[in-house]
Amino acid sequence: MQPNKPHLLNSEHFLSELDSFDDVIDVRSPAEFTLDHLPGAMNFPVLSNDERITIGTLYKQESPFVAKKLGAALVSRNIANHLENHFLEKPREWRPLIYCWRGGERSGAFTHILNRIGWKAKQLEGGYQGFRRTVIDGLDRAADQFSFQVICGMTGSGKTRVLQEVGALGAQILDLEGLAVHRGSVLGNEPNIEQPSQKRFETALWGVLRLLDPARPVYVESESKKVGVLHIPDALMEKIRNGTCIELRSSAQTRVSWLIREYQHFLTDTENFKSKLALLTAHYGKLQIAKWNEAIDAGRFPELVEELLVKHYDPSYQSSIERNFPQYQVEHFVQLENDSDQAFAAAAKAIKGKLGS
Repeated sequence: MQPNKPHLLNSEHFLSELDSFDDVIDVRSPAEFTLDHLPGAMNFPVLSNDERITIGTLYKQESPFVAKKLGAALVSRNIANHLENHFLEKPREWRPLIYCWRGGERSGAFTHILNRIGWKAKQLEGGYQGFRRTVIDGLDRAADQFSFQVICGMTGSGKTRVLQEVGALGAQILDLEGLAVHRGSVLGNEPNIEQPSQKRFETALWGVLRLLDPARPVYVESESKKVGVLHIPDALMEKIRNGTCIELRSSAQTRVSWLIREYQHFLTDTENFKSKLALLTAHYGKLQIAKWNEAIDAGRFPELVEELLVKHYDPSYQSSIERNFPQYQVEHFVQLENDSDQAFAAAAKAIKGKLGS
């Protein structure tokens, strides 16, 4: 085999070349990978979670030399395993990008071996840390570059569905709740799905925004600063809140009907529903929570949903929208006639017609 010199992908050229690689390989531990990773990256760790802890402990308590000896053995063994089980069928022209935490020894070893074999591997200079700086800078730039059209509306008005319909009409959209895997309220957790880490959420935001055209507006729904446990970056949140607002309105009956359709998991898992309502005890007291639990047990869901809207969601929405969205105007709205597919499509068309692009 003719040895090939390992190549570094300079961080300045990272964005322009990222999509040109056949694969992006993250060689960090599975725990590091889960917290966040480059878009489309696959995890082939050179150290497992436990192995990484062991090496780190040796480095601090014994010596760097002792840690490196064992680390080299473990890394070599794991790379050999990946080669044998995952990469033997790759053609000679295969061109992967390899990265670790800082662009150091883990990705360097992997890249070196792949290049010695004859593949055209590159190592990401600065590793994940360099990529993370790119994400943060990109989100800051997005706050300066983009303008936002904000779809406001009370809980149950169908903002997310209309946002998706607006996207289907060719407009640019940013679905914050979809990226956060949360519907933005005390009942907003998606069933059996955990929210991503804050870093993973920010990477997803960056990944969407980098593909959008700053010359065209981006539609987004009104949100608080937190979507579940995740924070929308401050600069981006400020720019969204200063966007042009249009309100989506619908009758109480339509909102109740839509919420019951969208939150079916609470109707089938009533104990989970009760546990979420228990979080409101400090606001409404044990007696009110007990009454709501009785409604759940009796299956009086339309009645319960309407009461939650009137007592909890609507008052907080009105105060929040007027305080946080200075361009909100009561007379600037579109009416959703009902919760049918046709009605959502018509509302989206009306919104796009009023705001454009």
